[in-house]
Amino acid sequence: MLLSALFTTKSKAAISSPTNLGLISLTYFFYFGQLGVITPYAGVFLDGRGFSSQEIGSLLAIITLTRVLGPNLWAAIADKTGRGADIVRFGCLLAFVTFTAVYFSYSFWALTFSFGMMMMFWTAVLPQLEVITVSASKDSKGGYGAVRLWGSIGFIVLSLLIGFLLDFFSTEVIIYTSSFCLLALYISSLFIASPLAVPKHERVVVNEWHKVRSLVFIVFIISAIFLQISFGSYYSFFALYMADLDYSGKQTGLFIAVGVLSEIGIFIIASRLIAKFGVKWMLIISMLLTTVRWLTLALIPESASAIIFSQTLHAFSFGMTHATSVHFLYTYFASGFQSRAQALYVSIAFGIGGALGSFIAGNIWMQGAGAEKSFIISASFAFVGAFALLLVSSKKFFDKKTA
Repeated sequence: MLLSALFTTKSKAAISSPTNLGLISLTYFFYFGQLGVITPYAGVFLDGRGFSSQEIGSLLAIITLTRVLGPNLWAAIADKTGRGADIVRFGCLLAFVTFTAVYFSYSFWALTFSFGMMMMFWTAVLPQLEVITVSASKDSKGGYGAVRLWGSIGFIVLSLLIGFLLDFFSTEVIIYTSSFCLLALYISSLFIASPLAVPKHERVVVNEWHKVRSLVFIVFIISAIFLQISFGSYYSFFALYMADLDYSGKQTGLFIAVGVLSEIGIFIIASRLIAKFGVKWMLIISMLLTTVRWLTLALIPESASAIIFSQTLHAFSFGMTHATSVHFLYTYFASGFQSRAQALYVSIAFGIGGALGSFIAGNIWMQGAGAEKSFIISASFAFVGAFALLLVSSKKFFDKKTA
């Protein structure tokens, strides 16, 4: 029965039904709930196991590189078979199983392997989930943003929970909670309905690689890489930074929650903002505000009000840039290339960009002594990402969907 559930797309339920949209929302909740555990607190966990900031940055950089392989491998299979939902389920299962090795891993390379394998399968889930969600929600009230915001809610709940638990338990509680999220993610994915797989003889071969080589896509992806590099200091060391500044675990969790709450707000109105200002200018505005965010953390971190202000900008740093990027990819590439398009974005921007960001921050941080310099460099990368987008005219970001 378990294997049947694993490999069967539940097509009997209408993909756009409220029940299915609710199940997709639940899957987003646990997917980004896992992100709410790993992203802010992986550095805290590794610090608790005795690793230096340079080792933490290097380890996080290496495991982030696994995002380059996983999403693209599964996306190619999804586009050829049309069985994206099955790949979501299989990826969730393998992510949970491989992550259990962390309980027996204490050396640098052993932890790198266990985290890396989990990351490779876990991140491969998102491009398929995004394609399913865009298709399922296109005619629903609120569209993609109304479903995706449940991922943000999951991030808030789990990051707040970890912040609270760290005031009472050791840093090992981080991996226990992470395991729970991965298991719950797999269970919720079992019930998602997606469109029927297209029979092999009816599939249309779509060659969109010429668009990948176009100037607009190259500039878009370079800008996205710079944005993700800028996140290196925040993703790797924010929780440790707050601890060094004598903020409690509960306060840190609240700071993170403020960021994601603002992200939820922007998801609700994202489609209207994109329609009004366009892809190019929404990305530029968001990256300039991200520059302000990192400079605030660099220069006035002792002020709780300043940190709260910087966290509200997460609405643009992540929420608006992600919603805009998904919209651009969906309208720019043909339907038969959707999974690979999303995977290229995730793997290159978040994989390569995220790895470079973690590595750079790890080598600058110096157990907190280089925190100000690290965030100033992050601000510089976000600014360059915004500037790069000026190389392409706005109309290039609105190519008609070809299929």
